[in-house]
Amino acid sequence: MKNQWTSYFSGYVKIKVTGRLIEPFLNNCVRADVYIWNLKRQGTTSVTGYLRLEDIHKLRRIIRKSGCRLEFIGRLGWPFLVKKMMSNSGFIIGIAIAFIITLLLSNMIWNIEITGANPKIEHDMRKELSSMGIKRGKLHFSLPSNEDIQGELMERMSSITWVGVKLSGTAYHFEVVEKKVAEEPELLSPRHLVANKKAVIYDYFVEQGQPIIKINDFVKPGKILVSGIIGKEGNTQIIPAKGKVFGEIWYKSHITVPLETVFNVFTGESMTKYSLEVFKLNIPLWGFKKIEYKTYKTENLDKQVQFLKWDLPIVYRKQIIREEEEHIRKYDKQSAILIGKKTARNDLKAKLGEEAVIKGENVLHQTLDNGKVKLMIHYQVIENIASPQPIIQGD
Repeated sequence: MKNQWTSYFSGYVKIKVTGRLIEPFLNNCVRADVYIWNLKRQGTTSVTGYLRLEDIHKLRRIIRKSGCRLEFIGRLGWPFLVKKMMSNSGFIIGIAIAFIITLLLSNMIWNIEITGANPKIEHDMRKELSSMGIKRGKLHFSLPSNEDIQGELMERMSSITWVGVKLSGTAYHFEVVEKKVAEEPELLSPRHLVANKKAVIYDYFVEQGQPIIKINDFVKPGKILVSGIIGKEGNTQIIPAKGKVFGEIWYKSHITVPLETVFNVFTGESMTKYSLEVFKLNIPLWGFKKIEYKTYKTENLDKQVQFLKWDLPIVYRKQIIREEEEHIRKYDKQSAILIGKKTARNDLKAKLGEEAVIKGENVLHQTLDNGKVKLMIHYQVIENIASPQPIIQGD
């Protein structure tokens, strides 16, 4: 006998055959390739069993010649279930509508909570969120990602230092760190100011303390620049030294610039596709046009579909396909040198403090090797080299 579970989809019936010639009837069924399963005796003159729908016509021809009587006592399987559902379509439609409404409500924003902000900042933030489309009744699918919301808020609001964004169920939670307008004066303990780098003293400005260096002095790291011990011997006072000492420091930078670089850039052309991913199966919803770009980059924006408080194995996906094209950038030697010098200077500035100034620049060595210009550049930099060193009582 074949596996009978597939019969559920095609449909099957429960039959009862009554008569004195049951055995010959069953033998004729086997010869005609009519499958009856779960046969059970009901007394001495009748049996019950299950029959596929497609075998009913064959069975009718056999039953006419058998002298037995056929009776259908049950209908089972998908076709009969669909028929029953159609007869109760109002009830089924109601369930479907209720499910869809619950699904939509489960993926809407119903609450926006803001913590860590004073009433004014909270009011301003709610206004900004509303202008960004983040308000009650909006579907999660139509909103930007948490990272985009965070970046947009920090760009728009100068009164906050940082904001954390979290989507939990149907509520957005915003945790705010306010920007401090004025800080309390720093309480300093007794200290010296010492050199943190090897340098030649260029200039200095002392608010408190005793300077013990002169302009053009050469100092090494750890050398005391401004002492926190003031007064004459026998009548000294220990204070926190304050001030700035600027030294001339030398830096070397090594940089390589290729004369030819290949990279991809966006052309500005793009297309968007929408789909549902159900149990890892992708179901397209919109955007069926074939991708005709030769090279492109794909960005997926996924939103998890929820039902009440549970995450369903369904993901709503917005797929942005941006066209790219290959671009070849070429430099001659002189242009590469200029680009290298500019890049090296910017890299150095990023490592220096805000008060540092690049006083001089000199290319010590330059070579052209394997299509690349290699530079070694010497810089003269003026920067604050003073660092605090605590004064321990008794030293």
